[in-house]
Amino acid sequence: MNATSPKTSVSDRPVHEIRLGHIKAAIWANDTPGGHRHNVTFTRLFRDVANSCWRSSDSFGRDDLLLLAKIADAAHSWIHGQGQERGGPSQN
Repeated sequence: MNATSPKTSVSDRPVHEIRLGHIKAAIWANDTPGGHRHNVTFTRLFRDVANSCWRSSDSFGRDDLLLLAKIADAAHSWIHGQGQERGGPSQN
């Protein structure tokens, strides 16, 4: 017997992105049976000098944490604002 998960409306692109310096938050929207939900992923962008290209990581150093907190706060504010625009509280 297979377990089923709630169907979500998955997009290849986030509904909103926030970037400060080399830290980025991607906000994703999902429609679930329980209502509209948002999830956030955080990435740190860095330059791979050996290959001359940009890469990303989900690992953050000590000097990234304050910026990460500011981006998380901005993502929270954006999601909360989306709930008010729809006329109700936003689910996380």
